[in-house]
Amino acid sequence: MSFLTYLLSTSRYEGTIPRLLSQVRQNKTAGRQDTKTTTDKPHRQTRQTDSLMPTASTVNLTGPLLLLLLWATHHAMATNWLSLARLARSRPVSGSGPCGRLRGLSPGQVGVCRARGEVMESVRRAAEMVIEECQHQFRNRRWNCSTTPRGVNIFGRVMNQGTREAAFVHALASAALAVAVTRGCSRGELERCGCDRKVRGVSPEGFQWSGCSDNLSYGVAFSQTFVDEPERAKGLSSGRPLMNIHNNEAGRKAILHNMQVECKCHGVSGSCELRTCWKVMPPFRRVGAVLKERFDGATEVRLSRVGSRTVLLPKDPQVKPPAARDLLYLASSPDFCRLDPDNGIPGTAGRRCNGTSRLAPDGCELLCCGPGFRSGRAEVVQRCSCKFSWCCSVRCQQCKNTVLIHTCKE
Repeated sequence: MSFLTYLLSTSRYEGTIPRLLSQVRQNKTAGRQDTKTTTDKPHRQTRQTDSLMPTASTVNLTGPLLLLLLWATHHAMATNWLSLARLARSRPVSGSGPCGRLRGLSPGQVGVCRARGEVMESVRRAAEMVIEECQHQFRNRRWNCSTTPRGVNIFGRVMNQGTREAAFVHALASAALAVAVTRGCSRGELERCGCDRKVRGVSPEGFQWSGCSDNLSYGVAFSQTFVDEPERAKGLSSGRPLMNIHNNEAGRKAILHNMQVECKCHGVSGSCELRTCWKVMPPFRRVGAVLKERFDGATEVRLSRVGSRTVLLPKDPQVKPPAARDLLYLASSPDFCRLDPDNGIPGTAGRRCNGTSRLAPDGCELLCCGPGFRSGRAEVVQRCSCKFSWCCSVRCQQCKNTVLIHTCKE
């Protein structure tokens, strides 16, 4: 464990960073006032200049605290909260002490953790959902959402660049948190929310709104508060925060625009004389698939000034402005072919590929980049001769088959 990591995990320094930043701001303000006083009174110039020098009385910083201050002001990735997925289930993720020791959270997110601790278990669950869904959607791509063995930047430094992969992860993370919190509301796990009781009355289709509709508005609001906080703290005048905020919202819209209606029939022998219905979120797999489509059609943008506003516009003027549900990116992606441990890119060597397809993303020609692939036969054990047994199980035999396997060369 590094010295800085030790400091961050020590409760002695809990809350130190916000106090240091506050002290620095106060000193800056005092410095400006002293400078003005010096200008007004030239004969006291030497004395006033001396008062601006950092002393133990103005900023009492020891070596370790200076390290902490440098850590706090260093550019942190807004998706670092996904590292909560690495934590053991037995480790608490709420409470004043535990919140301050959660690596990967921005100072504002630590504040949310302390104020709304009951939701933090849903945050941890959302981080796990992001990794699982990302790896499913990109299982056949060169970049397959591989995670780093350690550290808070769970997908590696590829997230530090404004690529379309970063755009997808931001959108997916924002959506996952909204889904996880909304599920917690519907299950009665959270005290401050429950079912959406605003969905009432008779629908235009003639059915009665009833039951427990998913309270998506609460989940979306929490996602905006927690996920967007690091971007808003940086200010929305540069390209990356604007890109992230847009993609975060696109992720939440992928849920809103795919809400479903579930119904139950009432009447004699299920005649469905009366139907009661409620709104439910789409399966998260569906949300991931929608965002994957948006990833494939993402728009490359550049930072521009329109009047007094800073906005993102398509880099190609012939491309129409992106909609709110589209994904945006600022930089081209690397090819992900070669091993690059520093950036968390595992390369494609050793990956299985589809030897019968040329144009599909998992085809050996595309997936293996240039070195080519090798083919070989392997024996695999599969379930076979399955039979249903009353009641109620399925029994299968284990069969050995020889199959042709293609893998990318190194």
